[in-house]
Amino acid sequence: MSFSDEIKRIRERSFYTQEAFAKELHVAFSTVNRWEGGKARPNLTAMKSIKEFCEAHSIDYSHVEEAWLDYNREDK
Repeated sequence: MSFSDEIKRIRERSFYTQEAFAKELHVAFSTVNRWEGGKARPNLTAMKSIKEFCEAHSIDYSHVEEAWLDYNREDK
């Protein structure tokens, strides 16, 4: 699964809108929108926030991390 799909899966599994998810991670709505659209990937600080979000909501983070490490902008 692509990184954008993984981020969307996490957000939807937690019943968050993109806006609410962005607030939770302390990023802009447009940032989450770009992640889910495959146009950008989070930096290390954002990945730390995503990991903390996953841990707080009992969501497996390993697939997200793997997709982030394998992210390739040409795969849009």
